[in-house]
Amino acid sequence: MRSFINEKSRALKPSGIRKFFDIVRETEGAISLGVGEPDFVTPWKVRSAAITSLQRGYTQYTGNRGLPKLLNLISRYLSERFSLDFDPAHIVVTVGGSEAIDLALRACVDRGEEVLVPDPSYVSYAPLIAMSDGVPVSVECREEDAFVVRADALEKAITPKTKAIILTYPNNPTGAIMTKEQLQEIAAVIEKHDLLVISDEIYAELTYGKKHCSIASLPGMKERTVYVGGFSKAFAMTGWRLGFVCAPAEVDDAMFKIHQYAMLCAPITSQYAGIEALSDGLSDGFSTVEEMREAYDKRRRFVLHSLAEIGLDCFEPKGAFYAFPSVKNTGLTSEEFAEKLLKSQKVAVVPGTAFGQFGAQNVRLSYATGMSALAEAFDRMSAFMKEYK
Repeated sequence: MRSFINEKSRALKPSGIRKFFDIVRETEGAISLGVGEPDFVTPWKVRSAAITSLQRGYTQYTGNRGLPKLLNLISRYLSERFSLDFDPAHIVVTVGGSEAIDLALRACVDRGEEVLVPDPSYVSYAPLIAMSDGVPVSVECREEDAFVVRADALEKAITPKTKAIILTYPNNPTGAIMTKEQLQEIAAVIEKHDLLVISDEIYAELTYGKKHCSIASLPGMKERTVYVGGFSKAFAMTGWRLGFVCAPAEVDDAMFKIHQYAMLCAPITSQYAGIEALSDGLSDGFSTVEEMREAYDKRRRFVLHSLAEIGLDCFEPKGAFYAFPSVKNTGLTSEEFAEKLLKSQKVAVVPGTAFGQFGAQNVRLSYATGMSALAEAFDRMSAFMKEYK
């Protein structure tokens, strides 16, 4: 059957995250710090709204863009929380943020055009660029620079074929954020070279000590930014598969056509859940989101303290719910460290190489799991690290 598989599909490598997730499922007694999924259950009000929509028989297709009430709420939410002015007419409700990124790339990238990708960053960007016939180009983000994209590194990576840059802050896997001042530095380079920005801001609500700033809020940047957001992380709604994408009119038109043919619309039940999540949040200051963020912050501080105790250096994450410690002092590669830790202590972390070539000396662990599991995981990791001290 191999002759029926196209060249792009054959060239795709399996997700490094899913590889370890599958192993964990087959390992009795394993603790997974590998998958970025909140351990919180979707708030009851949101679940109840979805149940009510089913009881009322709301099981049809919605309009391609999504329910008008949800589109208006997304517009209001972005305005009130992040000072972003997006017209509901140029918003599309998507099947998770992943569809939104795929739409942006397929709508904008022609064969052979290059898309700059911060490295390390989320595993799906490079494969999605390749499936859009584009060429992913890594831009190294160094720990000594707090894992942010530097203007000089950006300039160095740009060629006549460069079409766009993917920004992913707060960052998965490093937990890095970018301040307004840092974004302004790279915005100047982006404007100079007339690049499109695809800004994946799915973790925008999860920052610690500093409020998130979107590059689309800077002067002149909204007109060249595709903004990707969603409900999965901040609202503990991963399985609902509900995201959204906002874009300039011409880009929006192109993405909308692809969405119409490929997906039609996001599930109506999830959309009613999203309406409740935003309605309730806008009325009470997103208190539930704040409670979850405070819990993550507590876990973040525990993880940083625990990593130091067992002898692993780690950049202090300022966003999302990941830590990205270096394993260089063990003498192991990131793959060796992850495999040995899982085999000997039944604790799963993800090798940094899953997130790009510049993550080779690190592993990613998620603190989206509960405190009891984290405490047990670090007891086991402490025993593991005694071999390497």
